[in-house]
Amino acid sequence: MNLPNKLTISRILLIPIFIILLSVPFNWGTWNIGENNLPVAHFVAALLFIIASSTDWIDGYIARKYNLVTNLGKFLDPLADKLLVSAALILLVELGLAPAWVVILIISREFAVTGLRLVAAGEGIVLAAGQLGKIKTATQMVAIALLLLHNFPFSYLGIPVATIMLYISLFFTVLSGVDYFVKNWHVMRDSK
Repeated sequence: MNLPNKLTISRILLIPIFIILLSVPFNWGTWNIGENNLPVAHFVAALLFIIASSTDWIDGYIARKYNLVTNLGKFLDPLADKLLVSAALILLVELGLAPAWVVILIISREFAVTGLRLVAAGEGIVLAAGQLGKIKTATQMVAIALLLLHNFPFSYLGIPVATIMLYISLFFTVLSGVDYFVKNWHVMRDSK
């Protein structure tokens, strides 16, 4: 197994630890950050999320640079991203840090695009992620990290940057989903 695939698997293995950090009521205290209090467990979960998210960029970079792209990597990398983002968003709803309707739209888009990719794969067509999809992923990762940090460091300024980033990520999630289906509608139209 090559290094990019090991990094992708490490991202998947970090997800249960991330879930435990946000689900178990650890009493590690809180930090006063401007208008909010940041539980230490949320801070640790945010750091773990940032580390896990960064492996997405690192494994892709290494795979492309050293020609280590494999079918296993093509399967596991998007799966790892979807698992990590979905787990984080669902937990943010449970914690009252993100509205459920936004999370439902984001996760629904992921299911729809995955469905289209499965239909394409059945026809022997590989659908690559576009630039809008990469922007979508980046804005989601930033929004989730800021929400986990309870808007730190912007909480000192009283500007809800975390919430703004969540809505920016929703915009790019919907836009990239529409773009993906428009550009690849022939797959659905021509499928047997």
